[in-house]
Amino acid sequence: FFANALQAHHHAPNPINTLHPHPAPALPYLTSLPNTANLSFTPMNRIDQIFQNHRSNGSKALMPFITAGHPSLPATAAILPKLHDAGASICEIGIPFSDPIADGPVIQASMTHALNQNITLEQTFDTIRKLRPTLDLGLVAMLSFSIVFRVGVDRFIADAADAGFDGLILPDLPIEQADLIAKPAADAGLTTSYLIAPTTPDDRALEIAKACTGFVYVVSRTGITGARTELPPDLLDRLQKIRSVTDLPITVGFGISSPDHVSAVTSIADAAIVGSALVSHIDSLADQSTDTIADSTASFVANLATGLQH
Repeated sequence: FFANALQAHHHAPNPINTLHPHPAPALPYLTSLPNTANLSFTPMNRIDQIFQNHRSNGSKALMPFITAGHPSLPATAAILPKLHDAGASICEIGIPFSDPIADGPVIQASMTHALNQNITLEQTFDTIRKLRPTLDLGLVAMLSFSIVFRVGVDRFIADAADAGFDGLILPDLPIEQADLIAKPAADAGLTTSYLIAPTTPDDRALEIAKACTGFVYVVSRTGITGARTELPPDLLDRLQKIRSVTDLPITVGFGISSPDHVSAVTSIADAAIVGSALVSHIDSLADQSTDTIADSTASFVANLATGLQH
């Protein structure tokens, strides 16, 4: 598996607020404001802002994962607005794909379900585009790089940014090929995150962390995704090693399924990612109304969020 530092801004004193020893009857720059109509300002990426706010507040983040179009795109559209109020800060949205990357049976089945409904990338983008203006939630697309390659890097990046995604997670892109997407994504204001596995050597983990923007995704254990009752005993030691080489937020996924897991992970990491347990819950609601699916999903996430209260 393959996987910003906060910049300090130093402002010079404002000359308007500096006392002048010889008052003048009038100062031209005080009587009119500069024309800023042609100036462009680049806002901070939403993912960076979310983690900066958490660090400032001494709080941690919950990052649920859902599959686009599971059990339907209307359900996806109903779920997303409720996740923020339930305690989630960022949502990973899995883009349906036929071949598992590291997905266990639960998430793979959800993707197969979406594909069987002919859910397309364009439909997913359109759903996000309609929600984005009223959605505070950070949105990160998790997908195979083969989808990006098929569409074309430049077009995919432009479409993802236009739809309202804030970042990408690319589990199957070797770090040696990260340059294929790093600059186009950065230019479009998207973060790019890669995975660090338990089997990743320390020197390679450092390189992966350096290549990430937004956050580093740490895989809690070997194997595929899936809910587990216990976290690996070496996880905290691994997180401490990664923390020693990067100031980027560290997120942890794979096997997290309970408030206790969330609490344990966020005692040292910046965020806990919950995927299979949530997708399984959503799947159990597949024959319910869209509103019921959204409300029950929000309740499930709210319970997980209690683990953030250290």
